[in-house]
Amino acid sequence: MTDLFSQQLYQPLAARMRPGTLDGFFGQQHLIGPGKPLREAIENGTLHSMIFWGPPGVGKTTLAKIIAASADAHFESISAVLSGVKEIRASIAKAEEQRDLRGRKTILFVDEVHRFNKSQQDAFLPYVEDGTVVFIGATTENPSFELNNALLSRCRVYVLKSLDKPQIKVLIQQTLANTESGLGQRKLKLDETALELLANAADGDARRALNLLEIANDLASEQGDQAIIDGAVLEQVLVGDTRRFDKSGEYFYDQISALHKSVRGSSPDAALYWLCRMLDGGCDPLYIARRVARIASEDIGNADPRALEVALNAWTIQERLGSPEGELALAQAVTYCAVAAKSNALYNAFKATMADVKSLPSYEVPMHLRNAPTRLMKELDYDRDYRYAHDEKGAYAAGETYLPEELTDRQYYVPTGNGLEKKIAEKLAHLRSLDAQQSKD
Repeated sequence: MTDLFSQQLYQPLAARMRPGTLDGFFGQQHLIGPGKPLREAIENGTLHSMIFWGPPGVGKTTLAKIIAASADAHFESISAVLSGVKEIRASIAKAEEQRDLRGRKTILFVDEVHRFNKSQQDAFLPYVEDGTVVFIGATTENPSFELNNALLSRCRVYVLKSLDKPQIKVLIQQTLANTESGLGQRKLKLDETALELLANAADGDARRALNLLEIANDLASEQGDQAIIDGAVLEQVLVGDTRRFDKSGEYFYDQISALHKSVRGSSPDAALYWLCRMLDGGCDPLYIARRVARIASEDIGNADPRALEVALNAWTIQERLGSPEGELALAQAVTYCAVAAKSNALYNAFKATMADVKSLPSYEVPMHLRNAPTRLMKELDYDRDYRYAHDEKGAYAAGETYLPEELTDRQYYVPTGNGLEKKIAEKLAHLRSLDAQQSKD
């Protein structure tokens, strides 16, 4: 049995189709296109430590292997999910052996490097510094948050992007035609509907596309000397399939940020799109409900107080009824908040007030505002000269003060002219004119 035949039997399709050179590499032309610095570094053999940051299935591991092969360097790979300091030391020992006995450089590829804690990341530093290894880390998470500054400062970060649909389609078609590593010997036929479904389901992930194609290959219906993958076969493969979504990582925060900003920007269509993306990806609807309630206060506030009521009702429906009723209620809340009048006056007022509370002394409650349930408190002037607003004209005690004396002139809440806040602003202006008139009298 030849090595190639053995490889075809036992390796997954995605592994068999892994390109060995830049010419066969899909995507990332912004990094490895003609004249790009990374391509020139690879072709010239001028290696440097780097971080590949991007979603799954875009070629981070493949690119690292191509770099090692181009430079005739020893390739040493560890996964942060399965490894610890022991494995790091073993890899470094192999790198030292390659350097001392064979005069070869070593590419140390660390997959999912963000999974290593800070002390484990520090273990690489001396060997990156003295050139024992050229470090290449792969991560789906933002390096700014997940990698320590010492390691990050010694590496150049390259951002890899998802493959677009045409690239995925070309990859699938080449795999179907490849008789050595792909499925060419099977003479598979993939109709246009199935190709479109498969490219959509891949969601920019080449490995995912090939894994799904491999499953579809097993389910393909035999018709004479040809096997057919049609829409019906793909629908079986894609049952229960979800789009790429990391419930605690970069995609999660990017998408909830997009949802929030779409509502703030009064775009109900975009808000609905990001809501559905998160739900489709498996996000907990109750998390979204909590965020929508926050949006109703932060970005709408008193410009339309009904927004908070709608958000809370959607939250309650999600808790009580679940899917799909709860999700539809969330969609209603998101679109209502998107089209509602906007104001961040309440949000700004809360932040400004909280900043004063934290930075200023704990001023005493003015005597006229204090409660006086006992004789002693009354003798100490608690509640003295307090004016009961309901007994005043218009139920307003003009000239009365309620802040500590040291903060009398503070104004935290400044309503906008949007929605209900326009009327609130007019009322506050009227009350201040009454205060001013009272002080003159």
